[in-house]
Amino acid sequence: MPTLAPAPLAEFVRSLFVAAGVPDDSAALVANSLVDANLCGHDSHGVMRAPQYVGFLKSGQYKADAPFTVLNETPAVVAADGGWGLGQVQAYRLFAKLLPKAKSLGVASGTLRQCGHIGRLGEYAEAAAAEKLAFFAAVNSHGAGRRVAPPGGKEGRISTNPICFGCPTNGDPAILDFGTSAAAEGKVRVHFQKKEPTPPGWLIDHEGRPTTEPGVLYAEPRGSIVPFGGEQMYKGFGLGLLLDMLCGGLSGGRCSNPADPLAGIGNTVVFTLFDPAAFGGTDHFLSQTTGLSEYVRGCPTAEGKTITLPGDPERKCKAERSKNGIAIPDGTWKLLADCAAEYGVKAPQ
Repeated sequence: MPTLAPAPLAEFVRSLFVAAGVPDDSAALVANSLVDANLCGHDSHGVMRAPQYVGFLKSGQYKADAPFTVLNETPAVVAADGGWGLGQVQAYRLFAKLLPKAKSLGVASGTLRQCGHIGRLGEYAEAAAAEKLAFFAAVNSHGAGRRVAPPGGKEGRISTNPICFGCPTNGDPAILDFGTSAAAEGKVRVHFQKKEPTPPGWLIDHEGRPTTEPGVLYAEPRGSIVPFGGEQMYKGFGLGLLLDMLCGGLSGGRCSNPADPLAGIGNTVVFTLFDPAAFGGTDHFLSQTTGLSEYVRGCPTAEGKTITLPGDPERKCKAERSKNGIAIPDGTWKLLADCAAEYGVKAPQ
């Protein structure tokens, strides 16, 4: 697998988006977001998405410079339409609208519909934590991406519907970001591109039988991803179901439904920012979150075990990959190289 340093990889991806007609500042924002996902170990939300986004731009499904259209606004609420623009661009526009509202009123919430794929939710939680704000986010796949079967079922009915919470501390923030399925669809795609089996417990085939073959998601008859939770996967499915309802319903977009194509192109989005200053006070909040983090880290461990808090794996991976580079699977690299050749962009060596 080719291994690239973060900076040249981000410049390469930025150049791909610029060649596809994306304004330079937006191209840089999305490229940096994708590379940051790779740095954090979330390759499913990393540069493997770049050829997909460029394909959507080429087909007209994404708009290179779509406006951010406010549908409704109150002192504490923003409801917006992303016009099928690049997701990270529109999500940060929503975040920028909510930030001063949260600092003024203590809480602010916003939604997006018709928005491209917004990437790793933890990225926005980190931005909130840098402002000493707590954060909640969820997305669905705008009616499509129905890859997750209900417990006992053998056909997908909802999308993977991730959820994210973030809390600042006086040190590293606690960032919890996970899909409500056993694995994100993008993680299955990584295994598919590597031509490797998935771990047991992720997938079922079209008859509802457990399988480790990632191709069941991408060819007929199709299999499905199972909800997270193991023997209690009904909890994971229930959480995913409610998030699907909240995101599609509140945004004015769509919940999972049979009328939309299976292959998704974007998200409906719910963001909420909380300013502790308007509640128990920022100093109190930070003392409590810091104290609890330290208390958990100080827990006695079983032999050979360590304590891991939400956000630790991403920070550890980012330090390692920032130093040693980002390995790109051969299947992903071929897609990037083919895309570069089509648009006359030179791939880094």
